[in-house]
Amino acid sequence: MEAIVDQLVMELKDSNELLTEERARVWIELLWSDFEATYAKAGYDYQGTEMTEKIIRQWIQGYGHQLHEFAGRNPKYAHLLDATDN
Repeated sequence: MEAIVDQLVMELKDSNELLTEERARVWIELLWSDFEATYAKAGYDYQGTEMTEKIIRQWIQGYGHQLHEFAGRNPKYAHLLDATDN
C-alpha cells in the first residue's frame, strides 16, 4: 500500500506546484482516511485499497490543482499549507 500512497503523492504534487512532497503526503493520507471512514459510516462494504486509490486519483485529477484554495478557506486544513508549519 505504501507504493500506492507514494504514487498518489507524486501525482498530487505534480498537479499542484504549491504543495511540497510532505504536504502532498499529508493530504493523501487525510483524503484516504476520510474516504474510508465516510464510506464505512455510510454502511457500504469495504471495497479494498483499489477502490480508495481510484477515488483519490479522481479527486487529484479533478481538484488537485486547487487544493490550496480549499485549505485557505477552511481553518481546519489551513495549517497544511502554512509555510511556517513544517
